[in-house]
Amino acid sequence: MAGIKFFTGGNFFMSSKYVAVIDQGTTSTRCILFSKNGRPIASNQMEHEQIFPNPGWVEHDAMEIWSRTQDVIRGVMSKAQITSENISAIGITNQRETTILWDKFTGKPIYNAIVWQCTRTQNFCEEWQKKPGWTQNDKGEGKVKNITGLLINPYFSGTKIRWILDNVPGAREKAEAGKLLFGNIDSWLIWNLTGGVNGGVHVTDVSNASRTLLMSIKNLEWDQEMLNELKIPRSILPEIKPSSYIYGYTTDAGPFGGKIPIAGDLGDQQAALFGQACLSEGEAKNTYGTGCFMLMNIGDKPIQSKNGLLTTAFYSREKNKCYYALEGSIAIAGAAVQWLRDNLKIIDAAPDTEYFASKVKDSGGIYFVPAFSGLFAPFWDMTARGSILGMTRYTRKEHLIRATLESICYQTRDVIEAMEKDSGKKLTALKVDGGAVINNLLMQLQANILGSEVIRPVVNEITALGVAYIAGLAVGFWKDEGDIRANWAIDKIFKCESTEQDREKNYNGWKKAVEKCKNWTN
Repeated sequence: MAGIKFFTGGNFFMSSKYVAVIDQGTTSTRCILFSKNGRPIASNQMEHEQIFPNPGWVEHDAMEIWSRTQDVIRGVMSKAQITSENISAIGITNQRETTILWDKFTGKPIYNAIVWQCTRTQNFCEEWQKKPGWTQNDKGEGKVKNITGLLINPYFSGTKIRWILDNVPGAREKAEAGKLLFGNIDSWLIWNLTGGVNGGVHVTDVSNASRTLLMSIKNLEWDQEMLNELKIPRSILPEIKPSSYIYGYTTDAGPFGGKIPIAGDLGDQQAALFGQACLSEGEAKNTYGTGCFMLMNIGDKPIQSKNGLLTTAFYSREKNKCYYALEGSIAIAGAAVQWLRDNLKIIDAAPDTEYFASKVKDSGGIYFVPAFSGLFAPFWDMTARGSILGMTRYTRKEHLIRATLESICYQTRDVIEAMEKDSGKKLTALKVDGGAVINNLLMQLQANILGSEVIRPVVNEITALGVAYIAGLAVGFWKDEGDIRANWAIDKIFKCESTEQDREKNYNGWKKAVEKCKNWTN
């Protein structure tokens, strides 16, 4: 599935300058051009295959992703009638944690990319948690959290790397012989864009490195104790750089057709936080995509959560200095809508959810907990599984569709309550972004379930815009962070329309449903 989109009627001028962004997501890849005022000018998007070899396993074909990336770049440049000379810098933002190991001499992956949603390392993680000192107690303490800011969970790259090294024939021998490279999607694309086997640059930034279980959250370097525990050779890892930095240049033979600095790299959720101009401590956003991710800027000190959240690197503009965020990660949000479309086939397209859900006044007493990959923040229960509870003969597909939208909003409230406990601050308004925020009913439900305002910005391509800013700052396309704040503008504010009594009654029902789903596979 592909589509060229013009945001300004296709009026392009060869003398204009843009920042190009590659936004490589869980279900599709986009290339978007941004102008000086932070507005998208044109975009091209293509989906890629979702591979499910076993229950709970999720994979992508990394070569397909590289092919799609080249296609969307060439497509948007052709339609926009521009050349490499019109592009000042390139930024890359990506699905995080998704893991690729490839042969550095052939450029071919030795196994499919293991996607962040994949739960194949659950048993390994459960055994690791039993080791003294490594596990988390109810205060969020433990060696893994102290070193990395993360938890022992199949979500992160480290255990995925270990699985490939242990299960793909010859992988460990090749790794120890210096023949393999590891990367999340950002590293894979940068390496290919800068020449691949002919001198490709093997790098990542602090935001992506902080999602691997391998980086010290304090030192911003690969941690040898974590590498030893997971039996991962340091030689396969990319070099960690700041997020706003010229990593290398595209090649004349590549899809851009010339030498352009790749100057920005941010994991997708950190990019959205930056794009929302959450540049002051305490500011937060929520991104509604395949998953749902809420981040709060906590400044230049890596505060540890006591309530089931992660501490992650936000962004860096200079070596050995970083801004941090608290993060609440929800595995299944838009993916639940995809499930309605692709598995149950009760809708034809995601926008249909707004139409059908508006045909009923509520969800008819049902709750849908989409724990297809277990429960992420703030519960971190790998053994939970998806459930629909409270059904009667009265239940119709419209109720299930509405309950699916509500599940996204309830999970967001779970994370916000944990974030408020950690930060000691009450969130009075929530900035939102991502593909699902065009659904007005979803946003109204979110305001009703939170009991606070939900603010949607003018530019919805916030994730891509965030890394455009990061790349542009590295080459002087934008002067400073003041330019970013000035560009941010509100499209619509959704105000709460629910009563506190109804809100709390419905949320208590959600919490009861969540408890029923926990420990399912035990």
